[in-house]
Amino acid sequence: MPDQTPNPAPTSPASTDSPSGPTPPTIQPPTIQRGPTIHIADEFGTAKRNLPPIKILLLTLAGVLVVAGIVSFIQRAKPQAAGSLDNVAAVEIPNQNSSLVALTFTLHNSGEKPLWVHSIQAKLVTPSGENTADAVSAIDFDRYYQAFPSLKENAQPALVPEDKLQPGEETKRTIIVSFPVALDAFNQRRSVSVIIQPYDQPLPVVLSK
Repeated sequence: MPDQTPNPAPTSPASTDSPSGPTPPTIQPPTIQRGPTIHIADEFGTAKRNLPPIKILLLTLAGVLVVAGIVSFIQRAKPQAAGSLDNVAAVEIPNQNSSLVALTFTLHNSGEKPLWVHSIQAKLVTPSGENTADAVSAIDFDRYYQAFPSLKENAQPALVPEDKLQPGEETKRTIIVSFPVALDAFNQRRSVSVIIQPYDQPLPVVLSK
């Protein structure tokens, strides 16, 4: 009689799985085909490639400096006015080893705005040195003219601080100053100058003779 005992069921692969479930199959990443390497360092981003030759840079810089120098020379500060020192009259002050000097001059405002006088001085240059003196007050002119009539020779009205000259205006004026030198030393001078300093101007107006 044939054996009726049933054959054991075949072992399923799942029978070896872990209790948590079947293990997923391993997936291999695709192989990436790399193309040829491109070197761009020599083409972009370097001074050698992006900047012009050094000789051109130096020539350009030199040209800029020359132009800047020319513009600076043309636009440098200039006195606002010009003119001439027309007459010099001097007398010696007795017993003081000093000279009283009347300086008559022409002043022309060559600027584009009014010239407003701030201060007035005179400078004397002699072989022994220089002396600078402030102009005396216009109130004292008549007293000096009475004491020393020769000072009034070719004299004009006094120029005083706060006087104004409009653009293009010309005037003739006189100042009187006292220098601490004898008349002989004054007469041997190298030069004498009127120095007018306007408001809001970097340079004074200097009239010499």
